Order: sequence, then structure tokens, then C-alpha cells
Amino acid sequence: MLTTDALIKELVEKNGKSRNSLMPVLQGIVQKEHFLSEEALLGVARELNLSAADVYGTASFYTFLDTVPRGKNIVRVCKTITCHMKGKDDIINAISNALKIKIGETTHDKKFTLLTANCLGWCHKGPVMLVNDEIYPDLTPHKALEIIEEYAKEAHKD
Repeated sequence: MLTTDALIKELVEKNGKSRNSLMPVLQGIVQKEHFLSEEALLGVARELNLSAADVYGTASFYTFLDTVPRGKNIVRVCKTITCHMKGKDDIINAISNALKIKIGETTHDKKFTLLTANCLGWCHKGPVMLVNDEIYPDLTPHKALEIIEEYAKEAHKD
């Protein structure tokens, strides 16, 4: 596995050293390390010749660029008014009770983090959740729990 510095250098080589490379570099780090550590943010600032404040400001602005450690499986439930009207609170409560965590928390075994998202772009199929990079539309609490159970089974194989 690459060190954080080696990963940053690889991503900068691939995406370039311009200011426009910041987002793809940050996204690449999150994809490999699941969050942006202080070390990573400072390394990106150094490699792209940007201020640490600029890099952190960008990272902290975007919901999907996590600046704190998250679980292996990040569960994001859409919180738009459409999903709210279609029962997103029931989905969140079911997942929260099953995993014994609240929104913003990670399970003790670091397998799951529960978050909300401002919009996942699937209003016509709400309520919707995203687990890692996989979208799950037309949810019921029962369907949401079945999906979580499948991820839990996969997590036990690791």
C-alpha cells in the first residue's frame, strides 16, 4: 500500500500541478484512504503550491470529502424535502437502531458510518441512500436493513 505522500505524488503526476487539480487529487485520496487526514491536506498543499487554508477550505466545503475518519461503509441518506415526505426519517431510524449509531457516528468496529446528504439526485425515486458508491432508490425501512445486512456480511469476510 502506498504511503500518503507517495499517493499524493502519484495523483499530482496524473492530474497535474495546477489549482484545477485540487479536486481530483482530494477525491483520489478519499477513494484510497477513506478520508483526508491533516497529513494529506498539508501534503496536497505542498505539492500543488497552495495554502493549507485553501486546501482545507475546499475539502471541508464538500460533503463527500471527509476530513475525519469514517467507517468502511459510508451510508448516506438523502435529506431533501422529497425524500423527507417519502419517509427518509423512518429509513434513518431503522438504520440508526440496527447499527446503534446516530447520524454522524461510526460503529465501534469501524464498519459503518451513518450520514445524511443534501441531495443524491434521485428525487423521483426517494427515499434514497448511497452506500459507498452504490445508490439504493425506492427504500422502505425493511429494504434499507436488508441492504445494510448484506454489507455487514461482506465486512465479516475481511
